[in-house]
This record gives sequence, C-alpha cells and structure tokens, in this order.
Amino acid sequence: MNKAENQEARQGSGEMFDQIAERYDLLNRLMSLGIDRGWRERTVGKMQEVASTGSPRLLDVATGTGDLALAMAKAYPLATVVGLDPSKGMLSVAEQKRQKASGDERVSFQVGSAEALPFEDESFDGVSISFGIRNVPDRPLGLREMARVLRPGGRLLILELSEPRGGFFGGMAKLHVHHFVPFVGALLSGKKEYRYLQKSIAAFPPAEEFAATIASQGFDMLELIPLTFGTAHLYVAERRAGS
Repeated sequence: MNKAENQEARQGSGEMFDQIAERYDLLNRLMSLGIDRGWRERTVGKMQEVASTGSPRLLDVATGTGDLALAMAKAYPLATVVGLDPSKGMLSVAEQKRQKASGDERVSFQVGSAEALPFEDESFDGVSISFGIRNVPDRPLGLREMARVLRPGGRLLILELSEPRGGFFGGMAKLHVHHFVPFVGALLSGKKEYRYLQKSIAAFPPAEEFAATIASQGFDMLELIPLTFGTAHLYVAERRAGS
C-alpha cells in the first residue's frame, strides 16, 4: 500500500469517526435531505428472504450509530442482530439508541473490523453493510470475511454511495456530493472529515465494477439497484455454495 493509500485508510478509520460520532446522524440527515432513510428501508426489505422464518442471525458490519441494525431487528422480530464497528464513539451512540428504542436484547454492538470478523464460519444468515465498504482498506478481504461468516445461500446486502454518472440529474447530484456535502459537513461539525467523504465517494469504483468484485469473492450477484439518480447503489448477493 503506497503513502496515499495509507493516508486514505487513516482518514476512514474508527478514530476518524470517533471525532464526529455525536453529530453524525444530524449531519447525514441534513446532507442527504433525509433520503438515506428510504435507502435503508429498501435495504431492510431485501433481507426478508433469510430473516422472516426460524431464528435468523444477522450481522451489520460498519454499523456506525446502529440505524440499519436496529431497523433490521424491528422489521424481523425473530432475528438476532449484531452490529460491528471499529469506532467506539459511534457504537456508544448506537447503544444509546438501542436503550431508548426499548432496550431490545436481540440487538448487540461490539468493536471489530470488516477485515477480521470475530465470528465463526457460517454463523450468520444475513450480512449487511451500509455506507461502510468504501472505508475498508482491503475490500476483497472484507468481502471474503463476510462470505466466511455467512452460511451457504446466506444474503449479503451492501448499500453504498456512488459517484453520479451522466444526465442532468446525475450532474446535479454530483454537484451536491462534491460541494454541498463537504461544505455543510465542515460548517456544522467544525471538522474536515467530511472532505474525506467526497473524496472517498469519487474514488469508489463504478457500480458494475464493484459488483464484479463481489462476485469474485464467493458470492452470486442477485441484484444491482441504483438509487436516487445513481447517488447510491444497493448490491444484493448470496454466498455461493461451495465457496
């Protein structure tokens, strides 16, 4: 890994997100104009096939402040959900949300990295990661770890921001990502970390290319869903039998 890549890894680290944990949700709502909630609802719905029967175990990697993990638990009352994140600050906010929501004991949070998941092989029925895969320094390794902890046929959901490409609305969305997002983030938080957000989105591979990467790490791609003029994509896959 070269010097620039090492700098990107530090910028996307758990320590970086510790600095903005307390205001992370407010900033996201303002900068996405609330659209990110709808994206998460779409993601939750795509877990239904593996989460609606039996006693499913779900893992939310890079859970941040726990929005997706808590939404999964609410939507699937038979499920047990584990939220994992490298930032202790973000997990502290997630735990506060869990207790305020009802203290659901089916949800737990713990510190950990996508590149070294602290779980046994084939121990989950579904794995999700929202707005976190671009912060994983070694994405293929992270994907292999997710495949390892999923049972064969288990569901993988990845929700990630994208660089909008083409068209009038795509151009407007690109302007929003490149200028409005880092400006408002820096203004409201007093931090420069939101400059990293814009840079990391621009550096993320095109959706079709990343879908091919997912398929190369032990998954069968089921769906690639563009959201809001391509400002985000939802990747739906399942662990390939025998991988």
